[in-house]
Amino acid sequence: MWQLIRYGVVGVVSNATIYCVYLLITFHGLEPKIAMTLVFITGASIGFIGNRQWTFAHQGDLSKSTFRFVIAYAIAYMLNFFSMWIAVDRMGVPHYWVQAANLVVISALLFIVQKYWIFTLNHPKSNGLDIANSTIKSRQ
Repeated sequence: MWQLIRYGVVGVVSNATIYCVYLLITFHGLEPKIAMTLVFITGASIGFIGNRQWTFAHQGDLSKSTFRFVIAYAIAYMLNFFSMWIAVDRMGVPHYWVQAANLVVISALLFIVQKYWIFTLNHPKSNGLDIANSTIKSRQ
């Protein structure tokens, strides 16, 4: 439960900040998908540091967690980009509503991915598959 609360704190601070920046730069004429790309990269960087160090207190392999983080956030970026393309460009929904919804939905999905795949356990040799083994051992 504390991980979810800490994730929420990191997420609210970083997402509120990047959303305000997004609104500001789109207000000044930057195309929404370009603006989303810029703030997404910034938000992902803040999220990696904050969530690895504070939310999940991950002590595992940095290169493995970084690689997994990049994969997860690349997929999240594509979801964000295509939802903007469909909803804004094709359907005419205001970009600021679409991006606000994306922040909430994608953040929730990324919590699950970070907890169970990217920052699994605190063991340096964790491969993400030993969650079941540790659960079984703790019940014995």
